[in-house]
This record gives sequence, C-alpha cells and structure tokens, in this order.
Amino acid sequence: MSRRPSLPLIFAVTITGIMSNSLLSPALPDVLADFGRSDGASGVLVASGSLPGIVVAPMVGLAADRFGRKAVLVPCLTIFGVFGLAAAAAPTFELLVLCRLLMGFGSAGMINLAVVMIGDNWTGIDRTRMIGRNSAVLTTGLATMPLISGVLTELVSWRLAFGLYGIGLVTAVAVALRLDNHRPEQVGDLRAQLRDSMSLLRTPVMRTTLLSGSVVFAVVFGVFLTAFPLHLEDRFGLSAGWRGAVLAVPALSSTLVSMNVARLRGRFGLRTMLSAGAGVFVLAFVLMGSTSVLALAVVAAFAYGLGEGALIPSLQDVAASVAPDHLRGSAMAAWVGAARLGQTSGPLLATPLIASAGAGPTIVIGGAVATIVLALKVFGPIDDRRLAEARGS
Repeated sequence: MSRRPSLPLIFAVTITGIMSNSLLSPALPDVLADFGRSDGASGVLVASGSLPGIVVAPMVGLAADRFGRKAVLVPCLTIFGVFGLAAAAAPTFELLVLCRLLMGFGSAGMINLAVVMIGDNWTGIDRTRMIGRNSAVLTTGLATMPLISGVLTELVSWRLAFGLYGIGLVTAVAVALRLDNHRPEQVGDLRAQLRDSMSLLRTPVMRTTLLSGSVVFAVVFGVFLTAFPLHLEDRFGLSAGWRGAVLAVPALSSTLVSMNVARLRGRFGLRTMLSAGAGVFVLAFVLMGSTSVLALAVVAAFAYGLGEGALIPSLQDVAASVAPDHLRGSAMAAWVGAARLGQTSGPLLATPLIASAGAGPTIVIGGAVATIVLALKVFGPIDDRRLAEARGS
C-alpha cells in the first residue's frame, strides 16, 4: 500500500501549477512596454500559458491513471521549470510567447494531479475539507504571487520575477524523492478506460461541472488577471508593486471561505454555495470596473475573493467525488482541461474589448457574463442529492 502524500508536498504542486499567470499579471504592462507592444497583445501573452492544457490536461489524466501519479507529475514539473527559466531570459516577445506555450505543456498536469492525490487518499467530509485547504493554498497563491512579482518587477525587473518559475525544478525533485507512484488497480485496457471515462463525462453532474469550471476561469483570467491590472494602471496610475498589492487582496477572503468550505457546505448545501459564489462575482466585477475610487476597487477585489473561495473548491470536490478511483485522474484532468479552455478563451475574448472599449468596461462586461450564467441556471444540475446519486451512495 502506498504512503499517503504529505500536505506540504501536495500544496507545493498546487502552488507551482498556478505560477504561470499569477507571476505575469502585475508585470504585464512592464513586459509589453519592454517589447514595445500595445495592451492588445496582453491576451496572446496570457493565453499562451494555458492554451496547451486544453488538449494536454485530459491526456495527462489518462496517463496518470495508467502509469501512476508520480510517473506523470515529475516530467510535468521539469518541463515547466526549464521553459519558465527560458521565458525569464527571452530576448524577443515572440520567444517569450513560445516559452510560455511550452510551459503550458508542463503546468497542464499539476493542479489536477494535486486534487487527484487528495481524492486518492481522503474520502467523504475529509476529502471536502482537504480540497478546501488545497484550494485555499491555490487562491492564496493566485493573490500573493502577483504581490511578490509586482515588488520584484518594480524593484529590479520582470525577468527576476519570472526567475521564480525555476521553483518547478525544486518541486520536481521533491516529488521524485517523496511521492510513491500510486496507480489505480482497476484501469483495464486503454479502450475500456476511454469508454468508461466518456461515460462519466456525459453524466449531467460532470457536464455541468466542466461547463461551470470553464466559465469561472474565463472570467477570472479574462477579467481579474488580464483586464484588472491594466485598469489599475490606466485609471489609478498604480505601479507594478501597488498593482500586485491590490491583486493580493483576494487572498484574505478566498482563504477564509476555502478553509471553511466543508463547514459552509454542510450548513447551506452545495447549490447555495455555487449560486452565492457566482452572485458575488457579478457584484464584484461590476463595482471593480465602474468605480473611480481606489478604495472601492479594493473592496471589490476582496468580494471577488469570496466568490472565488466558494466556487473553485466546490467544483473541484464535485469532479473528484463523482469519479471512481481508476477514473479520478481522467475526471480531474477533464475538469482542468475545461478550466484551461476558460483560461485561454477569457484573455483572448477580453483583448479586443480592452483595445476598443478599455479595461474598465471590459471588467463590467465580465460581470454581465456572470449574470447570464446565473440566469441560465448553469448550476442547476449540481446539488448534494444528485452528487450522492452520481457516485452511487
């Protein structure tokens, strides 16, 4: 029997997995200025880091179910670290985009496999609690990494901030030394694995979870991590360090919610958690993009963290819980693939809006998109009863 992985090791994989865009976000205006590019190039640069994950993440999940978690995770971390350091030294904008594209092949396997490891080793309410803690680490990283990057960019250079991508190599060594290569026993042949995986993904609960994840991450990456930093510079004149500080504000609220997600879900139910999280997104983004008062923009960022802390761990828990052990890697990889689709499409859709209307209106439109999601009741098929039925309990 394989040893249960330590939480610090799982958290290290999660932190490494979210570094790609969180380090780029506050430095984005400086990077564009360095290479003489307009704000319109921001979407391509942000999206390049997540584009490969749309296709690669599902393949990573299938491979992890067949060959073991460690056998896939170590190469992913190594690829991310090597090309991340290359991005820090890229002499042209085109090579920087290429390096980020290659980084995306590595990062495609990290966040999903961190949650898969939790699903392999914890069950029931303990699984929900651990996924909440891991999500707290994820959302804290999404908020604090920009602060670190912004300070390094302002004091020295964005290239020094990008040097932190080399942490991927350190995490790869830690995983190689400390993680057993857990491999499910009931995988079967590849054709059966693909058939069972597709049957799982066609269930109403999984379909809705994938769509929800894609929409949430499209708004997060297209609005908060692409348009909002530009808005902070254009409307409030904030430098990289101060932009990073504002982008770090959601760490407080998202961590508060994520750490208590099991308790909140037990009291209010899964559907209420998801609907409330999406509703907070609407209010936060409308205020964020429309206010001329910096203090209110900070309040909006704090509110955004509340929604993020409710949505991301809840959706991850659904995906991990409905999948049997031998399909968990595939299920989580499909969820991450859907999230990567959102990460990629969000910045690309935001770019023409930023170029034509400005960053502020783009943020408000992001709030309108979230409103449409609520109106269509995209979370309707997901509740605790259907989740219990889906996993056969």
